[in-house]
Amino acid sequence: MRDTPDIKSKFAKLLEVMDDLREKCPWDREQTFLSLRNLTIEETYELADAILSDDMHEIREELGDLLLHVVFYARIAEEKQKNSFNIGDVIDTLIEKLIRRHPHIYGDTEVSDEADVKRNWENIKMQEGRKSVLEGVPISLPALIKARRIQEKSAQVGFEWAEVSDVISKIDEELEEFKTIYLENRENQTALTEEFGDLLFSLVNLSRYLDIDPEIALEKTNRKFKRRFEYIEDQAQRPLSDLSLEEMDLLWEEAKKERDKRS
Repeated sequence: MRDTPDIKSKFAKLLEVMDDLREKCPWDREQTFLSLRNLTIEETYELADAILSDDMHEIREELGDLLLHVVFYARIAEEKQKNSFNIGDVIDTLIEKLIRRHPHIYGDTEVSDEADVKRNWENIKMQEGRKSVLEGVPISLPALIKARRIQEKSAQVGFEWAEVSDVISKIDEELEEFKTIYLENRENQTALTEEFGDLLFSLVNLSRYLDIDPEIALEKTNRKFKRRFEYIEDQAQRPLSDLSLEEMDLLWEEAKKERDKRS
């Protein structure tokens, strides 16, 4: 475990620096909750990129940037006259929540596995005043991540298929419904969109049963496609718009083989 006094002194120094920035820097002085919001989202995605790259140096740096934002928001709140709070209040709230939601550690509740912990967590949140199991899913989450979280939360109260085969059957059903709409009424964009969404939702559900993160899986495919397409651009002797699909496909196959050589 790290030296606690050393961490305390470093955190205190960070708060001092934040005070200096807020008082002396024209840019930092003008920031508000709202102006920082998009920057915080950007920093979160930069951390997500670093995690996917498994770059420990970048992860460390991006975590620092996010910590800065936490301290920044608390500093702004401390300046407000009404309903204000400071970084100490933020920490107190977090500690109280963690203790309250881990009765198997700080109380007399017994758990047998991770699933029990998750169920207890959701039950405690409901006891805290939430009206729906899904209430805590942020509206602003990207749709793919949101679908996964909705399914995870509903599953914790038993609303899920019994077997993976049931999920696959549901995917087949949704695909057939989409194909029917496409073949019979492809001009109905609203119906096509709805059926396509149902199909995606069922695929996300399958990823949960297989313990695959759909966001990470799709991002890996995005990066794979980008790498192979850039190979085509690099190797093509003429502008891509002048190449036939067959010519581009040959380069695509070369790109796949190049990756195999490096693996």
